[in-house]
Amino acid sequence: MIIHIMSLQKKYWGTSILVREVNHMNEQLPLQGLKILDISTMLAAPWVSTHLADFGAEVLKIEHPEYGDHARKYGAQKDGKSVLWKSLNRNKKSITLNFSKMEGQELLKEIIKDYDVMIENFRPGTLEKWNLSWEEIEKVNPNLILLRVSGFGQKGPYSERRGFGTVAEGMSGFTSINGDPTGPPILPGIPLADGLSGIAGALMVMIATYSKQNHQTKGQVIDLSLYEPLMRLLEPHLLAYDQLGIIANRVGNGSSQTAPRNAYPTKDGNWVALSASAQSIFENLCIAIDREDLIINEKFNTNKNRLNNVAELDEIISGWIVKRDLDQVVEILNESGAVVGPMYNVKQLYQDPHYTYRESFVSVTDDEFGEMRVPNVLAKLSKTPGKISTLGPKHSEHTIEFLKESLKMGDKEISELKRGGII
Repeated sequence: MIIHIMSLQKKYWGTSILVREVNHMNEQLPLQGLKILDISTMLAAPWVSTHLADFGAEVLKIEHPEYGDHARKYGAQKDGKSVLWKSLNRNKKSITLNFSKMEGQELLKEIIKDYDVMIENFRPGTLEKWNLSWEEIEKVNPNLILLRVSGFGQKGPYSERRGFGTVAEGMSGFTSINGDPTGPPILPGIPLADGLSGIAGALMVMIATYSKQNHQTKGQVIDLSLYEPLMRLLEPHLLAYDQLGIIANRVGNGSSQTAPRNAYPTKDGNWVALSASAQSIFENLCIAIDREDLIINEKFNTNKNRLNNVAELDEIISGWIVKRDLDQVVEILNESGAVVGPMYNVKQLYQDPHYTYRESFVSVTDDEFGEMRVPNVLAKLSKTPGKISTLGPKHSEHTIEFLKESLKMGDKEISELKRGGII
């Protein structure tokens, strides 16, 4: 690894840091050799293979020959192409195959023989309709791990329903606690269920892979719904209802579990997010705002008491913050040992030198978009870091290459597949 240290030291949000540029040379990636077949569409399931591809898994994405993955048209467009697609399907190769047709099904089975994992997110029953049930797949590759992502899971009264993350966010209970107390339930402004399922799916694939490699198990099916990972986030509320009969209400930017926790405006029109979940952090906050009396005040001396008097406590904290500019608030509170940070918009994320230092965004050159700054891999592994080598491929970019090199097909066979609408 080559590191170039820039001679630039900045004070930003109360923290003195040294900004650096980091370039990684080619290194051995930890999942190199793991072969993944991604026949999924849209967001949740493709994110699974992306997380694994970031750490070296070889991912072959299969799309429909005519319209491809619907995610190619998702969200903001540049020159008619989705900007999200480029990061969502990075480090992958794209081929096309119509496996709703018999010949395509047989070709897919041939491809499956050489892969460790397959990821799909069709409505339950669709693969079975295409003669691609687990029983059929297991015949050609008994060691395959099949991840099946769906709205409600493969079995159950709702299993055949169509399901997007939006519905999962509602039916998981998440929206019931999200929003202002006097307003309606609020859906998140991001694909929360999809993103969380992408991380959960990658974890499940690695658990199944570890089991196969270390406990001599064969392949298996992973049944992942979009709503169940979200339920783990709601665990405090679920258990409070199960054991105490408490139905959680919406609390805006506050919390039903701890106080203080809120968003507060600053004098210069910005906002900060503040949390003092631990008693010691609350005491640090009190010292910082010159209100040490709050530490022994019976209204605020415990978390339970603070929750019972949260409106009064918020008024005290807000009154101190609103008299000061953002930089001053963040500097004073951070130096005192309180926990606070500015509430960023997306432009500010790219400007923060801490994120630059940690390479939270990396620039990747793409044939269609030129240079693009994308979110980096999820975590920093000290010995086997991940890497983003390429951005999302063009539709069917690698089909001919794959058919010739992997399936040893000639030009005549490939032409016949094209004429038949198979590729």
